Amino acid sequence: MWFIFALGSAVFAALTSILAKVGIEDVNSNLATAIRTCVVLAMAWGMVFLTNTQGGISEISRKSWLFLILSGLATGASWLCYYRALQIGEASKVVPIDKLSTVLTLVLAFVFLHEKFTVKSLLGCVLIGAGTLLMVL
Repeated sequence: MWFIFALGSAVFAALTSILAKVGIEDVNSNLATAIRTCVVLAMAWGMVFLTNTQGGISEISRKSWLFLILSGLATGASWLCYYRALQIGEASKVVPIDKLSTVLTLVLAFVFLHEKFTVKSLLGCVLIGAGTLLMVL
């Protein structure tokens, strides 16, 4: 089931890039990010109430709060950078560089989460890096 959600994430991320590129024309990238964030916020809270999971807020640990807040700050910084890059660059070049996050995630997961780096994942990182270079040069 995780694969279906991950694939959905990829499809919606691709749509996000194309829709955003059209939508930010003649709009300040920070303002565009704020508007997008409001939509995401409304959608996320809508799902919380639709699934009746709002009661779980009181059960979240201090550690989880801290890391969720830090993750939110990282997301915000990522979106601000992404929208500005998308506004001034070509989507076909911005998106592959943004997707280097896959390589960075694997490295960070190895360093901080002690996840295994396999020959397959190392090869994948090299291929993603090489593919990104080919696409943007």
